[in-house]
Amino acid sequence: MSVGAVAGPDGLARCPWGLEAESMADYRVYHDTEWGLPVRGDDALYERMCLEAFQSGLSWLTILRRREGFRAAFAGFSIPAVAAFTDADAERLLADPGIIRNRAKIAAAIGNAKVAAQWEPGELDALIWSYAPGPDRPVPRTWADVPATTPESTALAKELKKRGFRFIGPTTAYALMQACGLVDDHLADCHARRLPPPGSATA
Repeated sequence: MSVGAVAGPDGLARCPWGLEAESMADYRVYHDTEWGLPVRGDDALYERMCLEAFQSGLSWLTILRRREGFRAAFAGFSIPAVAAFTDADAERLLADPGIIRNRAKIAAAIGNAKVAAQWEPGELDALIWSYAPGPDRPVPRTWADVPATTPESTALAKELKKRGFRFIGPTTAYALMQACGLVDDHLADCHARRLPPPGSATA
């Protein structure tokens, strides 16, 4: 997608994905109020990691419209609570129409909670945020400038896998980094961009 920021019905310029006609309202709200804003805290990052993994191979819209169902099914994405899930809970999740009923993804979400529950408070947050690149990275001007993976996302995925996390590859890791504000991939002319281009007068 080589187009730059596009004006929406309210006149504000946005990344083109935030104005997809099929789901304009859903994507626009997420684009404007969540995507790219910093997310901190172990449970909050665990939630986003789970949702990005469940999104793999699907539209993000599918996840957005089931997010409250996911939160209800996964105990609000409390790491200690999900870490205590049993085989019976896994079977319950497989029968829950409010989520994506994929056995491998459900097993990974529970398994990842069991790993994270053994860490010190704040350790997951610190690990993920340690892979945030510096602010001097190129500012995307069109969606074609936005990568699917980066050296940082590849390294983050490798480290998480080494520590026992599953269903987190470089692409999923980069989607997590975008969603949680480790990078600001709003296009240069998008009204929601937080970080000014390097060297600009407001930098």
